[in-house]
Amino acid sequence: MAFETSEQPSLGFDALYRATSSDVFAYVASIVGDRTTAEDVTAAAFERAWRRRTSFDARRGSRRAWLFGIARNAALDELRRRRRTATLVGDPPDAAAPDPSAVDDEAAARRAAVAVALAGLDARERDLIGLRFHGGLTVPEIARVLGVSERAAAMRVHRAVTNLREACHV
Repeated sequence: MAFETSEQPSLGFDALYRATSSDVFAYVASIVGDRTTAEDVTAAAFERAWRRRTSFDARRGSRRAWLFGIARNAALDELRRRRRTATLVGDPPDAAAPDPSAVDDEAAARRAAVAVALAGLDARERDLIGLRFHGGLTVPEIARVLGVSERAAAMRVHRAVTNLREACHV
């Protein structure tokens, strides 16, 4: 399946962007940890995908999985870049975050508990949770993104979800 046709060169890619941009952003944000950087990394991931759109091979998986693999690599590149630069004492407050007083207290408490539990997981487990739930990828798609067998991917996802559940109930 190609992204392009002779009449409308970007039609397939536009549809992919519309269908996945918010999920890719949520996944990238779960890796990099802040909204502004996630926006930049998401844009970079879509730019990479656009440049490499002719390399997509439907025999190797879905366009969504292909895109999430690119987004994962872009986010990991950002984390590596951060390690090479000076670390800030603390992140500035997120101006785009919702006003805590405007959010349902119970839902806010659940989100806070999940955020704390996610922060307690190691980076690999957070990555798996992001691919599965933010990305909506299936286990076979996750296996292709990570370059592991489906059985290994299933076991890793299961462990990550179990650890997240345990951390949420502590």
